[in-house]
Amino acid sequence: MNNRLSIRRNARLLRLVVLCLSLLLVTSFRPDNGAEKSSVPGIRFVNNEAFGLGERLDYSIGYKFITAGTASFTVMPQAVIRNDKKCFDARFEARSLKSLDWLYRVHDQYRTVMDIDGVFPHEFEQHIREGGYRRDFTAKFDQVNNFAITSDKKHPIPPFCHDIVSAFYYVRTLDLKAKKKGDIIQLHNFFGDTTYSLGIKILGRQTVEVEAGKFRCVVIEPMVVEGGLFKSDGRILIWLSDDERKIPVKVSTKVVIGSIDAELTGYQGLRGALASKILDE
Repeated sequence: MNNRLSIRRNARLLRLVVLCLSLLLVTSFRPDNGAEKSSVPGIRFVNNEAFGLGERLDYSIGYKFITAGTASFTVMPQAVIRNDKKCFDARFEARSLKSLDWLYRVHDQYRTVMDIDGVFPHEFEQHIREGGYRRDFTAKFDQVNNFAITSDKKHPIPPFCHDIVSAFYYVRTLDLKAKKKGDIIQLHNFFGDTTYSLGIKILGRQTVEVEAGKFRCVVIEPMVVEGGLFKSDGRILIWLSDDERKIPVKVSTKVVIGSIDAELTGYQGLRGALASKILDE
């Protein structure tokens, strides 16, 4: 029984790591963030060299040498239309291994429909299946009038507020090379019925090796706020590739007994080369 409870507890921690791949980058930046404003009121243009249609990132999630699950970020190959605008259809999925489903099954799915030009969301949906727990949530974003519309009401939001997946992609478009150790980026994100604030601290640069290879990375840390979306007992560290793609190479959630890690296992459909990857000599 103790082993079963321990696995269930670790499965919940596992989910925290998985969510950090998307949630850590929740944001609504001010105009000095490097994004260009469009001449059309309420609309912006973002220069995006980080990702494009057809990109897929795959991860393994585990504790020490034990793999407990997998996760993936996928931008579907075909654009979709929302509000007469071409959009990315981006998906995030996390699963426990089938061999562990009898102990504690995890199958979480997220989707954002995100403006290609402005990299902001038009629609968001979340489907959580964890053990006996289920949650379904949807939101539509009126980015001109600054409202998020859920099943029960309209909620005021900051300009170009993100959902928890579109934010992940938006941050990848920012110039992190200009950031120094100790810099903190202030972010905002809408989820449920609330806009959350979060700071992202630049810790420095490191080289890490995972199944997908060895990479030079920017290390960042979400500054967890008590009572907020990221409440956790341990630190969360993220290694982003130190190049134009800025893909998450590793995510680590520090816990009392060590850490639970998500590590990049493969990728395809990238917008360009990974200059941060160190090739074998």
